[in-house]
Parts: sequence; C-alpha cells; structure tokens
Amino acid sequence: MKNTKISYSFLLLIHAVIALAVFALPFLSKIYAIVIPIVGFFIVYKNKNRNNEVLFVAAYLVGVEVFLRMTGGNFNNEFVKVNVIFFMLLGMIYSNFSTNAIIYLFFLILLIPSILITSTAFNTSIDIKKILVFNLSGPLCLAISSIYMFKRRILFSDLQHILVAMGLPIVSTAIYLFLYNPSVRDVVTGTQSNFETSGGFGPNQVSTILGLGIFVFFTQLVLFSKTKKEIILNGGLLIFITYRGIVTFSRGGIITAVVMIIFLLLFLYSFSNAQGRKKFVLVFTLTGLIAIGVWGYSSFQTKGLIEKRYANQDARGREKKDRLGGREQIMGEEMKLFTDNPILGVGAGMGKQIRKETFGEDAASHNEITRMLSEHGLFGIFGLLILFATPLIVYINNRQHLYFLSFFLFWFLTINHAAMRIAAPAFVYALSLLLVQVKIPEKAENSVD
Repeated sequence: MKNTKISYSFLLLIHAVIALAVFALPFLSKIYAIVIPIVGFFIVYKNKNRNNEVLFVAAYLVGVEVFLRMTGGNFNNEFVKVNVIFFMLLGMIYSNFSTNAIIYLFFLILLIPSILITSTAFNTSIDIKKILVFNLSGPLCLAISSIYMFKRRILFSDLQHILVAMGLPIVSTAIYLFLYNPSVRDVVTGTQSNFETSGGFGPNQVSTILGLGIFVFFTQLVLFSKTKKEIILNGGLLIFITYRGIVTFSRGGIITAVVMIIFLLLFLYSFSNAQGRKKFVLVFTLTGLIAIGVWGYSSFQTKGLIEKRYANQDARGREKKDRLGGREQIMGEEMKLFTDNPILGVGAGMGKQIRKETFGEDAASHNEITRMLSEHGLFGIFGLLILFATPLIVYINNRQHLYFLSFFLFWFLTINHAAMRIAAPAFVYALSLLLVQVKIPEKAENSVD
C-alpha cells in the first residue's frame, strides 16, 4: 500500500472478491473475522510496530466491522472493539506512549462510580455484566486508542494509508449491499430507514460506516489521485459508496460525511495560497457536480422518497412530528434522569432499564452525550469535558493535521445519532490526537511527545 497504483488497484480488487465470496458462501465471513486479527498480530510481531502497524490493523478492523456484523462474521457485538483495544495495548508495549495521555486514564476513572452503582443493583431481570460491556466498551475503546495515539508523530502520507486501510473493507461493504439488493426501486416504499438497502442490518450503523467511506475516498480523489486512472477509480468509488449510503434512508452518516468534507475543503482553502485557491475552484465545482448527480440519481431510484426523507416527511409528504426518528423522546427522558440523579447518575447501562420502568420506553440510547449525563451524572460531565477539550488543546500545536476537524466532527456527530455501537467513532476520535507532519520529521515517525 505504499502508494503504487497497481497495488492500490489490486487491493480494491481483492476486496471486491471478498464481497462476492462472502455473499456466495456466508460461512466465509467467520473465517474472515478470525484471519484478520491473526494476520494483523503476525504483521505487528514481525515488524515490532516500528511503523505503527497496529494503527493499520486497527483501522482495517474498524472499516470491516459493519461488514462482519451484517454477514454474521462477528462472534459478538464487541468483537472489533476488543480487538482494537488489544492492538492498541500491543502498540504501547512495543512503542510506549506519552505520559500526558494519562488524562484518558483519568477519564476511565471517572466511569468507576457509576459502574459500582450498577454492580450493586439487585435486579434479576437484567444481566449486569452484559449491560456494562455493551455501554462501556465504546468509551474504553476510545480511551485506550487515545492513550496510544496521543501526540504520536506520523507523516500525513502514512495517515492517508491508514484511512485507505479503513476504506478497503468499506468497499466490500458497499459491493455486498449491491449484491444483497441490486434494485433499490423494488424495495423502497416509504421514508423510514430501509433494512433491505442496508444488507438486512441496522441502517444507522451502515450509513455511519459508508459515510466514513465517503470521506476516505473523497480525500483519495482530491488529494491523492495523480493520474486519470486514479481519478476515475477513486471518483467511481466515491459515487458508488455515496449512492449506497443515501439509499439506506438513514441520514446521520451521510450528513456527517457532508459536514466532514465541507470543513476539510474550507480548511484547505483557507491555508492555500492564491494559486492553490484557483485550483480549488475546480475542486468545488467537481464536488458540487458529483453531489448533484448522485442525489439526482438517488431521487430517481427512490421515486422522490429520499427527498421527503431528508425533508422529514412521510411517503405522502406530510411533516413528521419528530425530526430525529424518536430520539428526541429518549434524550428528554435521559435528561430527566440526569436532573433527578445529578451527582452519580443512575448507573452505567441502567438508563434503558430505568426508562423502561419509568416511561415505558424500551430502547437503547442513540446519544452518547445524554447517556453519559443520565448514567454518570456529574462524573459524566467531567468525562465529556476531557473528551471535548483535549483534542482542541493538542491541535493548537498540530496545525499540519489537515483532517483534525473532520475527525473530531465525525466523532461528535456520530455519537449524537448512533452512540458508540461500533468502534468507528472511538478510533477516529483518537486519530485526531496524532501529531501529523506533512514533511519528514526530525524525530522518528513512531515517537511520542
């Protein structure tokens, strides 16, 4: 993956074949899930993590998670998060970590009081261990990843290679979605999130990972396509993934991708010289044409229903009462739990059970912020302050990190509509903490401040 055209094309071809193979023989998904961490461990062990190999392996795991889950490859819902945590810890063993990253250890300590509250709950109808793992695996994955990546020096070109590692299995995901449902027009009948166009899996998670793929291949197209063949290849992937993301009818991931791209373009434009800004006129025009074309085709394939979806209307064009698919009610109930339990919260993972008993609402939280408040109380507020403030402080002396704001916004927007059900927001958040250098640094790339 060292930027050779043939290897990049070959890797894409391999992942197209993976999608075809798993679609034809579903049991291969389990084998795929086993092979990834085994091969990843061998690569890290062989190279002693001299080139941050753990980041490539973890990025690949993050990109493949939804594909494994929709094809039955995951051994459990936390399989990828646990593997990401393992490789981050392995990376620390080989390459150490910054002592200043201790702030994220403090973040984990802040979670302990609510864990103790849940552990002492006497309720035979709930599995304490299960709800703790479900609700804390995301924050734990974020903290461990952040400790490893905190101020770790890396070249911008290597960061892009990490994004490509994440994007390759997303290509498999998009191709699998096409094989699962080649005709969108035949299955779209309303404006609700569509499981048929999402491979039979949760549209929210599918939209999220495809949105991340949109950003990956947009950056490949705009910043790393040097030949006409690369432009056509990356442009085609961008259009295909964008279309499959839109027709999931889950808005969160697509809106997040659009915001990431807009802020990246504004950032690049503001730091460009006069000659560079002239070139960006072409980039803006190209981006606009792609967006208009994909949206128009999506509208045609969905018989105009996608426009009603984003306008918050039902199939008959009537305005829906809620704009967030029922999430407003859950968020309101969680804020009520916070005001009733402002210091310690109701306990880690207990929000769903208490909301069910109090409000009759049997649904997991989609919003990590209100969940942190309701379940962790004042300690949750301190934890959120750490998560918000630390990357911004790191960025003050990290201006060459061109993707910083896009990564940070991906995390923030994703946890507001999809919580931390998948590993992507945790890992991408940690990527915002890397010390990125466009030119070769004086220190070794694998060092930390």
